[in-house]
Amino acid sequence: MRKIIAAIDIGSDKIKLVVGEILKNRLHILASSVTPSLGVSKGFVVDPQALIPKLEEAFQKCENILGVKISKVFLSVPSENSEFFLSEGVSTITNESHSIQNADIIRAMQAATYNKIDNDREIVAIHPISYYINDGENIKNPIGVETDKVMVKCLVTTIPRKNAYTLAKCLEQIGVQVLDFTLGTIGDYSEFQKEMMKDTVGVFINIGYTKTEVSVFNKGLLMNSHTLELGAKNIEQDIMYIYKVTKKDAKEIKETLCSAHKRGVSASIKKTYTNKNGEEVTISEYEATEIASSRIEEILKIAKKEINLLTKKEIHYIMITGGVSEMTNFSILLEEVFGRSAKIGATKELGVRSNIYSTSVGLMKYYEDKYRNREQTLSVLDEEEIKEMCTINKKMSFGENSILGKLFGYFFDN
Repeated sequence: MRKIIAAIDIGSDKIKLVVGEILKNRLHILASSVTPSLGVSKGFVVDPQALIPKLEEAFQKCENILGVKISKVFLSVPSENSEFFLSEGVSTITNESHSIQNADIIRAMQAATYNKIDNDREIVAIHPISYYINDGENIKNPIGVETDKVMVKCLVTTIPRKNAYTLAKCLEQIGVQVLDFTLGTIGDYSEFQKEMMKDTVGVFINIGYTKTEVSVFNKGLLMNSHTLELGAKNIEQDIMYIYKVTKKDAKEIKETLCSAHKRGVSASIKKTYTNKNGEEVTISEYEATEIASSRIEEILKIAKKEINLLTKKEIHYIMITGGVSEMTNFSILLEEVFGRSAKIGATKELGVRSNIYSTSVGLMKYYEDKYRNREQTLSVLDEEEIKEMCTINKKMSFGENSILGKLFGYFFDN
């Protein structure tokens, strides 16, 4: 059966939905959509009735491409007030061969959390750190080892239930089931992970619209995270305050005139707007960039200080993502603040080549890997839905006289 995965990242500014297929251990994007978000503030639902129509719009865009309804999805949730703790669980081996199987590891991990989670909190990640058998012998790969018992030491991450359930409830109201959810930063790590990260300590910084998440990873495991109440929205607010323009115009100025650094920007490229007082104001690319650059530099410097509060370990890498990282000249400012240790992530999958998708794309990779390790089948579509999606008449909506139509006819009509 083909493995089709869907993941959604519901932000304060945009909803990012991505559907992909795993072929030969590689993710191929089938459909994606970016929809303006309403009713969400700092990742939390504040007005469900405003959000629900936008969710329907996001799914409709992808469903029009695929020709089939998406009724299951993996969800990114906010990391505010997340907690991390170490725990141990034991599982008795009961199969005939007395060898450790994936199911035994899962039972031990479940035992590690039994009666240890408050009713108002929800588990978003359980990662095994080490395995022990019988007399306490530490083993790296327990699968297939003959023993009577296995103990698993785990890192458990929890969040307040409200972080996830308000989002999940809105999706349920449009007929979409949340298969599982985890922190967005785990998706970012899965999207940009490199081999060296598995043995070192590093940081991921996602600069979003209303917030910036700073997360510390140790050997691939999320160890600590903090959210800064700063993001791209602050740039727009600065522009609104200085020039007295509307929110809509401020957003346009940010997107068309602002760079993250003044190098190479022009004072002669200008746009004129009517402010709230009815006066015309002319803003140059250079002036707008001064405002944006100052605010982004502040965000990066605060994030840099936050890293020192989150960990005292030596940092081997810093990875930056989020929509702001796509801004022109961002790499120049980044190097001035962090030096060459910090890099901008690059979401490279065809169809989603922008860091606004890093969380959604990474979530698909994370869950595909998680299910594969547990020897479980993962697909948000059943066989009938996949067959319907692959029907040529549904998939191909171009006319027979178009270039694509002629090519399709050339290859398949003969």
